[in-house]
Amino acid sequence: MARLWQAPQLLLAILVALMVLTYQEKRKTFLSVREVPASEPFVTATMEYVTNDFNKKSDDKYNFRIVRILKVRKQITDHMEYHVNMEMRRTTCQKLETTNCSFQEGELYKQIVCFYSVFVVPWFEKYKILNKNCTDG
Repeated sequence: MARLWQAPQLLLAILVALMVLTYQEKRKTFLSVREVPASEPFVTATMEYVTNDFNKKSDDKYNFRIVRILKVRKQITDHMEYHVNMEMRRTTCQKLETTNCSFQEGELYKQIVCFYSVFVVPWFEKYKILNKNCTDG
């Protein structure tokens, strides 16, 4: 008779375990948040993505390029995110040009300061902009 009660108890235990695991998956558990150098390989690839995305979505007639990366934080949870503060400047290259792009001077000079949060799965070259804020610098 005791065996008849064990099957429902086992099913109940499995159900509770699945509910707990599902709840844990919905919460972000921070494994690590730290400042990293801009020269880190995945940061470089991420900054290329950010620059291309910025130029593609910008209404400006000219491309922008990163002048200086001020700070990079890497956050690891169930995925990886980079949080980057940087300065960008308008170049002499228009939208379809990408080589030999020097920075604009004089009347067309424009510098901006940007903060980006980027979801990154670098080994699959997958990126997604989570947050972006750019202001005139």
